[in-house]
Amino acid sequence: MVFYRKDQESQQQLTDEERRKKKMKWTIGITAFIIFQVVQALFFVLVIMKFKSPKFRVGEFSVQSLTTATQPSPSFDMTFVAPIRIKNTNWGPFKYSATTVNFYYGGVQVGQVAIPKSKANFKSTKKIDATVTLNSTNLPSDSTLGSELSSGVIMLNSQGELKGKVTVMFMFKKNKTSQMNCTMAIEVSSKALKSLSCT
Repeated sequence: MVFYRKDQESQQQLTDEERRKKKMKWTIGITAFIIFQVVQALFFVLVIMKFKSPKFRVGEFSVQSLTTATQPSPSFDMTFVAPIRIKNTNWGPFKYSATTVNFYYGGVQVGQVAIPKSKANFKSTKKIDATVTLNSTNLPSDSTLGSELSSGVIMLNSQGELKGKVTVMFMFKKNKTSQMNCTMAIEVSSKALKSLSCT
């Protein structure tokens, strides 16, 4: 009888121990699942749903033709293929409207190129190669072009505004606007791009 009781007690202890282990496993499993869901939600909110304005830039290019003159008045004519780049770092496509990129010398527009409406896919860069023709016809007589031609460098600026909409998971949408503001230096003697910076 004593042995039988001891066997029963040991079996009861084993059963209680198994129950405790089983309960612990369930608790750990549920806790891990909750933590995983919280991490997923945080990732979705902080990364996926963080809408950013795509970068709108002109890349480095080769000057196809450049003619300059100092008499009777300073002037230039230039042609090059501008590599327009729209870098979309969002987790959804960026659909944008048609726009223009304007090129300036000393604050005066010397050329323009049209950008047709299209889209930049998620986590990718849309590449547009646009032929640009610039000339100094609209420059006032008191411009600094003469001194710049003497120094051997023509300073240009490109500006543009790109408006569109980022769509994530086919349902979350947000309007975004990207600005282009690039400064470039063209070396007259070599007819080449000397420097390019965009902000």
